[in-house]
Amino acid sequence: MQYRQLGRSNLKVSSLCLGGNVFGWTADEKTSFHILDTFFEMGGNFLDTADIYSRWASGIGGESETIIGRWLKNSGKRKDVVLATKVGMEMGPEQKGLSRKYIFQEVETSLKRLQTDYIDLYQAHKDDPSTPLEETLDAFATLVQRGKVRVFGASNYAGDRLLDALRISEKSEASIGRYECLQPRYNLYDRDKYEKELEPICKKYGLGVIPYYSLAAGFLTGKYRDRDDLLKSPRGAWVGETYLNNRGRQILGALDQISEDLHTLPASVALAWVMSRPSITAPIASATSLDQLQALLEATQLVLKPEHAMLLDQASG
Repeated sequence: MQYRQLGRSNLKVSSLCLGGNVFGWTADEKTSFHILDTFFEMGGNFLDTADIYSRWASGIGGESETIIGRWLKNSGKRKDVVLATKVGMEMGPEQKGLSRKYIFQEVETSLKRLQTDYIDLYQAHKDDPSTPLEETLDAFATLVQRGKVRVFGASNYAGDRLLDALRISEKSEASIGRYECLQPRYNLYDRDKYEKELEPICKKYGLGVIPYYSLAAGFLTGKYRDRDDLLKSPRGAWVGETYLNNRGRQILGALDQISEDLHTLPASVALAWVMSRPSITAPIASATSLDQLQALLEATQLVLKPEHAMLLDQASG
């Protein structure tokens, strides 16, 4: 597995980031431990989660961080892991946003759940227009100075707000630091916003890019082909409404053709396409079984031929 530098930081991350959103939700603790063990045995080192995972199912949140914390303690692999988590989504009444007070409060809760004394990458989960960017950036920078965070980044930021934040950091006399990476939604289907609005900024400022929904919520694995397939999943209705249309079927057709040519799975091809994009550091993808994880890992070794890349670009353009 290849390793890449995350932005300007000295963090070296594997070319695939394992998503922790399923841990404690659709993957129980035993299954989560097996997936984590296998991922790191196969050379991965980059793990992404968030405080809110999976509040939508439990009404509480923190389940993913808790499971990861137990695994870190049991495995003794903390020093081998580049651990990323996020803050800002609503965890309860008056428990959201990117104010200095809330970031300081929530980082302690995440550290406790993760059973560690530092976070490698701490990310603003989404923009908070009610808090000045200067306050948010200064709060993250203070955590770096205190040794609780090594690097901080942004997720779900619009281009103008990301650019504003980077310019504030650039002009700051207090050396408040800056966002070193961006976590946008990006995959073969969801291309337009990132490529037109965000990618030029990331290239100009040398940001690492770790996109989520790299498999379009599972659609690009090929498991959602018709309405019967959609009924088998709790998020099937949303996937169908978002992706199961003429363009989506056209992309699946290209993935099917290429996966047959390369004797692999559509999921591996879809991830390999994201990894091949020059601005991408490591796509995030999650697995609820070892078979699914194997498809993700195969993508790190897959080299698409020029004609394959062209076919996917045409199908998804």
